[in-house]
Amino acid sequence: MASSEIVIAQTTIDDEGQAKALARGAVENRLAACAHIDQPFTAVYRWKGAIETATEWRISYKTTTERLPQLQAWVLKEHSYEVPEWITLPVTGGSDAYLDWVVEESAPQSAG
Repeated sequence: MASSEIVIAQTTIDDEGQAKALARGAVENRLAACAHIDQPFTAVYRWKGAIETATEWRISYKTTTERLPQLQAWVLKEHSYEVPEWITLPVTGGSDAYLDWVVEESAPQSAG
């Protein structure tokens, strides 16, 4: 298994309960092997001509490039923002055991 098959996908949201639901739902649906929710942080950004400040939580999903399109579609459907952050980062290395686990746990479950 090549480490380039693993990616970290990130989004942010302004509600801790929604962050937990987005993290848990992706793992329950096997779209990601795991999701980490960072402590709340302050985001400052321009939106519709105004400078905004918000408290947000970042969710980092560990998944495969194969599952990434399904994860992205699911997050965009479930997310409350008009334009949610969606950034992906390639994983260029890591322990073989962990990377194999990500592949196994984010694969669709076999029928049977």
